[in-house]
Amino acid sequence: MRDAQRRFGGLAADSHGVDDHRPPVVLVHGLTYDRSQWGPTLRELAALDPGRRALALDLPGHGGSPAFDSYRTDDVADVLHGAVTDAGLDRPVMVGHSIGGAIVSAYAARHPTRGVVNVDQRLLLGPFGDLVRRNEPVLRGPDHLALWETLLAGMGVDQLDPAAQELVRTATTVRQDLLLGYWDEILTATDEAFTARWVRRLERIRASGVPYHYVAGKEPSAAYREWLESMLPGVSVHVLPGGGHFPHLAEPAALARIIAGVGR
Repeated sequence: MRDAQRRFGGLAADSHGVDDHRPPVVLVHGLTYDRSQWGPTLRELAALDPGRRALALDLPGHGGSPAFDSYRTDDVADVLHGAVTDAGLDRPVMVGHSIGGAIVSAYAARHPTRGVVNVDQRLLLGPFGDLVRRNEPVLRGPDHLALWETLLAGMGVDQLDPAAQELVRTATTVRQDLLLGYWDEILTATDEAFTARWVRRLERIRASGVPYHYVAGKEPSAAYREWLESMLPGVSVHVLPGGGHFPHLAEPAALARIIAGVGR
C-alpha cells in the first residue's frame, strides 16, 4: 500500500493505496478540522477493501493547505477538482463531513464523479442559517470563538469515545477568516436564493445518475427527508447513531462499508 503525505493542486493530502479498477475515494473534512479526522475511517476501509486508492485532503485554509481568496462552495469544489486532477484520479467517490458534505455535493454537480457520500450535512439552512446570521456581529468581532463553542456544545461530542473526543477538541483551528469565508453564502444569501442554488446543483446530480448517500447521526426530519428524496429519488439515507454530528468517528467501520459499496 502506498501511504504518503503529499500536495495535490496546492492542497495538503494523505495518499493511500494504489490505482486499479476500483473507484478512488476522496475524503474532505469539516469546517475548522483537517484530514486527520478521517484516520479511523481510512483504517477501516483499508481492512475492508485493502489497497484501494484513497486521498484525504485538507480544505483550503485548513491543516497544511494554504489560504485561498474565496471559500465559497463552488470555488472550493473547483480547487478540489484541481487536486483530484493533479493526483490523476478518474471520477472519484467524493466523501465529505459537515461543510465538506456540501462541498463534495457541489463538486458532483460540476465535475465527473462516481458517487457522493455526504456525512451529516443538511443542504437547507433552517434554524442554523438563522443562528449564523443573527450572530454575524459576534462572528466579525473578537468573541467569534464563543459562538463556535456554543455550536460545538450541541454537536454531541460527549457521545464519542475518549479518543474521538480528543480528536474533535484538539485537531481543530477555529479561525475567524475560515468561519466568515466558508459561511459567506449563509450570511449573504436569502433562504430562497440559498435553496434555489442547491436545487440547481441537485438537479444536475440527478441528471447525471450519480449515486448519492446521506449519512446522519440521527434520523433526519420527515420534511427534510421528503425534500431530499424529491430532489434525488434514488438517494440512500443511512443513520449511524451514537456520535452526534460525527457519525464517521462513532461508526467508522459502518461508514467504510458504505463507501466501499459506492460506484462498484
